[in-house]
Amino acid sequence: MADGVIKKVSGPLVVAEGMQDANMYDVVYVSRHKLIGEIIEIHEDRASIQVYEETSGLGPGEKVISAGMPLSAELGPGLIGSIYDGIQRPLKEIEKKAGTNLKRGVSVPALDRDKKWEFTPKKQDGEFVSQGEVIGEVQESGAVLHKIMVPPGVSGKIVRIKGGEFTVTDTVCELEEEEGKRHELSLMQKWPVRKGRPYSKKLPPDVPLVTGQRVIDTLFPIAKGGVGTVPGPFGSGKTVVQHQLAKWADADIVVYIGCGERGNEMTDVLNEFPEIRDPKTGKTLMERTILIANTSDMPVAAREASIYTGITIAEYFRDMGYSVVLLADSTSRWAEALREMSGRLEEMPGEEGYPAYLAGRLAGFYERAGRIDAFCGEEGALTIVGAVSPQGGDISEPVTQATLRIVKVFWGLDSELAYRRHFPAINWLKSYSLYLDRMKPWYEQNTAADWTSFRERFMRLLQEEAELEEIVKLVGMDALAKSDRLKLEMARTIREDYLHQNAFHEEDTYTSLAKQFIMMKLMLTFYDMAEDAIEQGVGIEQIMSLEARERVGRIKYLPQQDCEEELGDIVSALKTELEKLKAEAKKNA
Repeated sequence: MADGVIKKVSGPLVVAEGMQDANMYDVVYVSRHKLIGEIIEIHEDRASIQVYEETSGLGPGEKVISAGMPLSAELGPGLIGSIYDGIQRPLKEIEKKAGTNLKRGVSVPALDRDKKWEFTPKKQDGEFVSQGEVIGEVQESGAVLHKIMVPPGVSGKIVRIKGGEFTVTDTVCELEEEEGKRHELSLMQKWPVRKGRPYSKKLPPDVPLVTGQRVIDTLFPIAKGGVGTVPGPFGSGKTVVQHQLAKWADADIVVYIGCGERGNEMTDVLNEFPEIRDPKTGKTLMERTILIANTSDMPVAAREASIYTGITIAEYFRDMGYSVVLLADSTSRWAEALREMSGRLEEMPGEEGYPAYLAGRLAGFYERAGRIDAFCGEEGALTIVGAVSPQGGDISEPVTQATLRIVKVFWGLDSELAYRRHFPAINWLKSYSLYLDRMKPWYEQNTAADWTSFRERFMRLLQEEAELEEIVKLVGMDALAKSDRLKLEMARTIREDYLHQNAFHEEDTYTSLAKQFIMMKLMLTFYDMAEDAIEQGVGIEQIMSLEARERVGRIKYLPQQDCEEELGDIVSALKTELEKLKAEAKKNA
């Protein structure tokens, strides 16, 4: 433990002397209030400390005490369903202790020390276990079986293991190394938040994370263990897209980080998630969710820690063999905290005042994603989706550009689409996914052999629509050939009936891959039949006003089990109606 003395206070930055025994990233307690801080720079005996609480009223001469350990997350039963601040203090417990206003210096452990959990051993006395192996289980919530693992870097023979009810700090297992050193294992372990947790092997990103959002799954899919970003201006729907992913993505655990966003957005999550039924388990969504709230009115410096706290918790569940989705909303606010601290440290600024190491810090965060073989013998995945909030929607600004150089999926939000109530407002001409080629075999084996060709035809129609609209602006619609007018109508059908989803409709809010394929097949079958009819002299207006044509768009509101039958009925009705039109056209020719 190193004791120092404050020499300077500049907002969230405190400089202390006499810290020669401290290390980088050690946790410190500042002043008589015991404010939590972290050492971010050391010169001889002088340490620069990032304080995660309000520093008003502090002055030179007050004490600084080092905890002698880095900022660490407590990992164990009790995480699921919790809401923490940026440094993993449980907000519900703080409210009980200090009221609704978050007072500084309040110290509450992240995991409840009094609650007892039923521990079921999975190993026996005398067995040898190494890091990451599962020694027992705790049923944490209706949706999550919490696996108690041997902490990283620890191995040995089990001397004693017992089942029963225990708190997170009680010893449930004793290990003995070959040299005779003993380890007492409890239900809880700690891990430094800035250090990635170890794993056995990293796997290629060739399995999609199914989200149920058609524009994502069909056009711009993200892999399990992949990294993606959702940049967009205010009001374009970043938070709503992330909420949909949290609700419907094919993940066992969701870690949602509200980093510097408005408090009402976190309130929406807190109000909605306990009410939403998880389609996989039938329980509430909160039973597999962890929230980290570091809203815009909380201390700026703690935003920087919130991202690392969240990803450490996510890695912990990944190591159990779960598929975890981490949603960070938004990394722009996290970068603002970096910029503020960099300015206080008087570092040489980079572009727009951000620190020169911004891209490196972002890369260090995103590279902790991945699909892995965990030490427990299971396959786990950690997928990261970060929202970026560029001012005025200008994606040429440093945070967006640094992010785009790292991530493999870009869902570009468009405020124009959002204002037209097109949800999700993902622009199909600007967005991309670099996982498509790797995941092509999976789609063709697990959905249909035609999946990739159907997707390519959709994209081609949407791109041709953009080109044709430029011509229409110059010469008008009547100057276009019938086949080109059909392309425009078909692209409109894809936009309005396929890419647009109603997040509040019971059937339309989530679409399985099987149903997505049926919808694509129906639309392209209609297009091929219409093209054939046009060649035989049928008018475009006649085709678009067909009675069965309306049913093409309405199929998205049907339950999946009815879609296959409806597909056959609609195709049969279209065939009959188009044959009539062809016969009339032939007669009038």
